[in-house]
Amino acid sequence: MQANPQKVVRLLKTARGQLDGILKMVEENRYCMDISQQLMATEALLNTVNREVLTAHLKSCVAEAETQAEREARIDELVAMLQKIMK
Repeated sequence: MQANPQKVVRLLKTARGQLDGILKMVEENRYCMDISQQLMATEALLNTVNREVLTAHLKSCVAEAETQAEREARIDELVAMLQKIMK
């Protein structure tokens, strides 16, 4: 992975902490809207991590592909991933 590993790990650990907090909120039977708000915040953080990883993929794996065919295959792979995200 070419993304900044320290940044990715920090963000993922933060998301894990948020999930732990959400689990506690559910166990404590907290207000639904508060739980939903925390879920959306966690989703946003995970989307940030994914953008970081996909950006690194473009800047390294795609840009550094040795042949046009390899470059096109990596771009197609990225497009397929984006289609999954956008559903």
